[in-house]
Amino acid sequence: MSLRVVITGMGVVSPNGIGNAAFREAILAGKSGVKRITRWDPSFLPVHIAGEIPEFDELAWVDARERKHVSRAVPMAVAASTEAVRDAGLDPKTMSLEQQREIGVVLGTGGGAQEFSEEQYRLWHSGHEKQVSLFCIPSGTMGTLSSEIAMRFGFRGFSHVVTTNCTSSLDAMGHSLQHIQEGRLPMLLTGGVDVPLSPASVKGYTLLRALTTAWNDQPERGSRPFSGDRSGFVLAEGSWMFILEELEHAKARGAKIYAEVAGYASNCEAFHRVGLEKSGEEPARAITDALADAGVAADSIDYVNLHGTSTAMNDPVETRAVKLALGERAMKIPTSALKSQIGHPQGASGAAGVAATLVAMQEGQIPPTINLEVTDPECDLDYTPDVGRKAQVEHALVNCIGFGSKNSTLVLKKIS
Repeated sequence: MSLRVVITGMGVVSPNGIGNAAFREAILAGKSGVKRITRWDPSFLPVHIAGEIPEFDELAWVDARERKHVSRAVPMAVAASTEAVRDAGLDPKTMSLEQQREIGVVLGTGGGAQEFSEEQYRLWHSGHEKQVSLFCIPSGTMGTLSSEIAMRFGFRGFSHVVTTNCTSSLDAMGHSLQHIQEGRLPMLLTGGVDVPLSPASVKGYTLLRALTTAWNDQPERGSRPFSGDRSGFVLAEGSWMFILEELEHAKARGAKIYAEVAGYASNCEAFHRVGLEKSGEEPARAITDALADAGVAADSIDYVNLHGTSTAMNDPVETRAVKLALGERAMKIPTSALKSQIGHPQGASGAAGVAATLVAMQEGQIPPTINLEVTDPECDLDYTPDVGRKAQVEHALVNCIGFGSKNSTLVLKKIS
């Protein structure tokens, strides 16, 4: 019999709130974190808005001399990880070598250090090669991101990066679940970070015609999952990190427990590098397989946190998948899309969804899907439009659908 796994710590750096308390307050109130891009002038592009976090102080987490040698993803992930570690009641400074070896890091990211590499290329090709970082190679690889976190805390278990596009952080948490279930480590720091707000990244997404260009003058209305007038997603940055721990290990040290990570499943429908097969059968299979892995019946689900990108392609397919997986009861289950409030943080999406779901479970309140203003007959679930509502959430699903035909689902269960 596999070991049970729980979440004992959470840390957040989100477009609509830095820190657990600010994030909780914002998502329950339906506060948008989408705004005009400020780190560089976006006026040369048709898209001027993003889920940017201009108030995030990088130098509070990375020394000024080191900042030029690492991606913005590093201080962002370190900040969220620090809060998660503290929230779990852990003090790395007092840990023995044996204790350090019992904690690993599994980080999910899509683009990882992409903006750092872009800056290195810009310096090189603009005649400023002397300003290129000595660490342009190691810091430009995604695999180093988890080591940056491990080195900060002295965690000596395995240090892995999972990069599976939009499902990356949910897959990182799924792999963490499996490692703990199998007794390989009693505790893991896991979650996601992504910082895709570089000029080249935004330009690339405009070439795909994936981003909305309709709301530059009203940024907070730009991300519109499931609304009939949606016209593309809004890119976002952020980090959401967690401590996952074997249940008895957590109980033995008197840890606070948010919820049990009860099940996980992932698949690839092998269809297209960015497109989705319209039937929704494979994302539905990810849901049913995750429920089976958790030993939870479909009619026990009280809430679904949706991927909800705000695209004409994703939203109807995900709606269809939920109905296929949960049957007639799907129409009665409250769901919501956090991206309506923060935009699309790419590989960190799943971790962001987990954080929002934990808030719903702890507070007994479903966060709303904002900007849902126009009915779409293909999107007919209960998306909790505009205003959150009270609800007891004992069992919940967190869903992700990603580029490359990837589908992943995590099942969370309240510990009684």
